Amino acid sequence: MKRTQRMEQTRWDLALRYRLIETVVWWEGRLTTNHLIQSFGISRQQASKDINTYINDYASKNLVYDKQIKGYVPTRQFKPLFIDDSASAYLDLLNQNNERAPHIEGLALAYAHTEVLKVPDRSINAEILRPLLKACREKRRLDIEYVSFNSPELEGRTIAPHTLVYTGMRWHVRAYCEKNRMYRDFVLSRFRGVPDLHDQLTENVIDLDAEWNTPVDVIFKPDERLTPAQRAIIEVDYGMTDGHLVVGSSQALVKYVVKRFGVNANVHDPRPEAQQLVLANRAQLKPWLSLD
Repeated sequence: MKRTQRMEQTRWDLALRYRLIETVVWWEGRLTTNHLIQSFGISRQQASKDINTYINDYASKNLVYDKQIKGYVPTRQFKPLFIDDSASAYLDLLNQNNERAPHIEGLALAYAHTEVLKVPDRSINAEILRPLLKACREKRRLDIEYVSFNSPELEGRTIAPHTLVYTGMRWHVRAYCEKNRMYRDFVLSRFRGVPDLHDQLTENVIDLDAEWNTPVDVIFKPDERLTPAQRAIIEVDYGMTDGHLVVGSSQALVKYVVKRFGVNANVHDPRPEAQQLVLANRAQLKPWLSLD
C-alpha cells in the first residue's frame, strides 16, 4: 500500500497524535512519550507504540532517538507529513491555543514566551446562532429582529442566510434580505430576540449571490510617500512581489480584507508611516469598499 494511501486511511485520533509528534519534534527539538501521555491521556506503552508506528509506517527518516537528551530529535531529512512546517502555521497554532494551551512539556517554553492580544468578542446569543446555523444548513428562511446604524429602531426582516463570516473582529452572516431584495451582511451581535425558522425553503440560495461568487483580487502596495528604504521594508514584511501584495477575495468580502490590513480606502492618513499600505487597484474595487 502506498504511503499516501496509508495517510488518507489514518484514523483521526492517530492523525492528531502524529501531528503532535511532528509539531513538537520540529519546533521544540525534542520529543518524548510524555508529550503524548500528557496531551492525550494515554499510557506510556501506547505512546511508545504511536511513535514507533509513525516512524515505521510513515516517516522512517524523520526521527532519531538521542540517548544523551533521552528523546527523539528531527533528522536533517525531516519532512513533515501531517503538519505545515511554515513559521506562520506554527504561530497560528500558538495563537489558537494560547488560552487553552495543552499541558505538555515540549510546548511549555513556546507558551511561556508568547503573548496574544485578546480583543473581547461581541456579544452573541446562542439562541440566535443555533437557528441561523440550521437555516444555513437547510436553506430555510428566517424571521429576525435587527438593529443597525442606518435603522437603529428595532425592525423585523425575513432573510435567507447561507454563510457565517468572521472578519477578524466580528461575526456576521451573509444572507438574502427579502426587504431589500438583495444579499447583505447582518452582524450577529445586532440581532434581537430569537429568530423564527420557516418551514418553507428559500429560492435565494448561495449560488445566486453574485457578489459572493465573483472573485476579485485586492492589490496592496507600499504608500508612495514613504522613502525607498521604508517601502523596501514593507515589501519584505508582506512578502510582496514586484512591490505588490495580491490577496484573493470575492466582491462581497473586499471591504473586510481592506479593513483587516488597516487600510482606509477613503482617507489617506497625513503620516505615511501610519498608513504604510495603500490600494493599488482602488478604482476597480470602489463598488465594494463602503463599510456597513
